[in-house]
Amino acid sequence: MFDNLSERLERSFKLIKGEGKITEVNVAETLKDVRRALLDADVNYKIAKSFTDTVKEKAMGQNVLTAVKPEQMIVKIVHDELADLMGGETQDINIKGSPAIILIAGLQGSGKTTFTGKLANYLKTKKGKSPLLVAGDIYRPAAINQLIVLGEQVSVPVFTEAGNNDPVDLALKGIKEAKRLGHDIVIVDTAGRLAIDEEMMKEIEAVKKAIKPTETLFVVDSMTGQDAVNTAKEFNDRIDFDGVVLTKLDGDTRGGAALSIRKVVDKPIKFVGTGEKLDALDVFHPSRMADRILGMGDIVSLVERAQEQFDEKEAQKLQKKIAKNQFNFDDFLSQISQIKKMGNLKDLVSMIPGIGKALKNIDIDDNAFKGIEAIISSMTPAERAEPSILNGSRRKRIAAGAGTNIQEVNKLIKQFDETKKMMKMMSGGKNMARMMGGMPKMR
Repeated sequence: MFDNLSERLERSFKLIKGEGKITEVNVAETLKDVRRALLDADVNYKIAKSFTDTVKEKAMGQNVLTAVKPEQMIVKIVHDELADLMGGETQDINIKGSPAIILIAGLQGSGKTTFTGKLANYLKTKKGKSPLLVAGDIYRPAAINQLIVLGEQVSVPVFTEAGNNDPVDLALKGIKEAKRLGHDIVIVDTAGRLAIDEEMMKEIEAVKKAIKPTETLFVVDSMTGQDAVNTAKEFNDRIDFDGVVLTKLDGDTRGGAALSIRKVVDKPIKFVGTGEKLDALDVFHPSRMADRILGMGDIVSLVERAQEQFDEKEAQKLQKKIAKNQFNFDDFLSQISQIKKMGNLKDLVSMIPGIGKALKNIDIDDNAFKGIEAIISSMTPAERAEPSILNGSRRKRIAAGAGTNIQEVNKLIKQFDETKKMMKMMSGGKNMARMMGGMPKMR
């Protein structure tokens, strides 16, 4: 995501590097290259030009402090303008009402039905809500079946009615059922088409008018770039949606949709899909996305993900074990499990300032922990609890059980010992425990 744009912007900023001050000449050359980078990322030409004109105006009006280099000043201005271009402030979803009604719209293939399942999971696990899904795509049985499967995976009920080909009636009955069962949120999935047509628009307009949703979300495939922006504009002109959802941001996308869509439709991006798993859904933060585009990482999001997975009481127990030098392979395996729940590894690495850029050409496999887990699983409970008993014959048996060689077992044990020493050195384990969930909560 945004890899090419990040690289191009970094090259652009180097044009002003070494200069003593910001001048009309050096800023013009830098911003000309920034504009090219935005166009290559599939950003609308008028938006790209307006963006660089604004940056230039602000840059020329700055008094550069002696402690700040011109290059750093330009990066700061570009960062702030990128965040502003994408909406500035984070916009939350409106879930007020009894029940709150959320209408999902979008073209077929945009990831609309998958997002519906992800949103139900998000509202249930992170907002403490009790959602009901309504399978309103009357044209594609596969979409109904898909939603039923997704509902089962996240333990959220799905309302369907076989033979009902009236999307308005189906949606209204779904809302009535939610009220009867005591659900506080109804999420209505609707039919998509391969392209925008008048029949589709009339249908989604009729559904919206009948159910009066508290929130209407339009789902777009960010892989389609500027086409996604044009589609969003046509939908917004007809149904006046409340927010945008960008799917497939983990794919090979140039990022133009994320950068352009707010400016074109004047509606906030509220969520982004970052993977296939049902928990791979993030609230969209414009400033954090600007950080990532400029290679600054996103440490706030990384900390928040860690806080969601690491329990504070468990962290305190771990701290005590580290302080007493009792950290063992069971604890090690538990920490690996928690890290895996935070999301795909490449995405996590990209959030660490400086690290994402260094590893951008390295393929980080989500199965990277499999070998380690296999070795630890081949140990007996006594060996995991007391690694000091792992002599040569035990290591040989463990290697055979894990389907690997003794060198890999020795390597893991060495890494474990080094990790254990490092954790012991970190202020008696306090810093590590803080990392594992004892941190103050982000607001």
